[in-house]
Amino acid sequence: MTRESVTVRRRPMWMTVSTMLQLLVLAGIAISYYAVGWFGQDVRLKTVPVDPRDILYGDYVTLSYDISRLSPSLWKEGGELPQPGTPIYVVVRQGPMEWAEVVGAYRSEPAVAEGEVVIKGRVDYSWDEEIRVDYGIERYYVPENTGKVLEDKADRLTVKLKVAPWGQAKIEGIEERK
Repeated sequence: MTRESVTVRRRPMWMTVSTMLQLLVLAGIAISYYAVGWFGQDVRLKTVPVDPRDILYGDYVTLSYDISRLSPSLWKEGGELPQPGTPIYVVVRQGPMEWAEVVGAYRSEPAVAEGEVVIKGRVDYSWDEEIRVDYGIERYYVPENTGKVLEDKADRLTVKLKVAPWGQAKIEGIEERK
């Protein structure tokens, strides 16, 4: 073997390290999604869906939650309301009905009491009468041609969530209220 052929066969160390870092990032993203299911607490939310269609993904139901529209009185930080695009931490607890109700909203992750759960979201907009929050769980993909069935039951649906200790939420399923 000549010296040139040995040099060509070896990869530079930075390429190997770069490839490993990319694989670790991808594995971390996948693991964080599954970790919500492993460590998350159950939460049920009341919804009002509509049924659009996505060309690439097929049927989905757009979900709107009671906890997505917050009264400014729930803002516990004082001062001005949060600006659009900023992270927000919403504390919910299971209410007397079958779904969760908002206890308060914070700029940073608060400590919670027993039975309370923190859901992390992003402020969509805020004004004197409302804070609108996007949690990243507003779309639920369903098998083709089944979205209309859910739309017809819009006033009788409850979404089952898993919420991880760090605030990430994942839809576990949708069920009809009795």
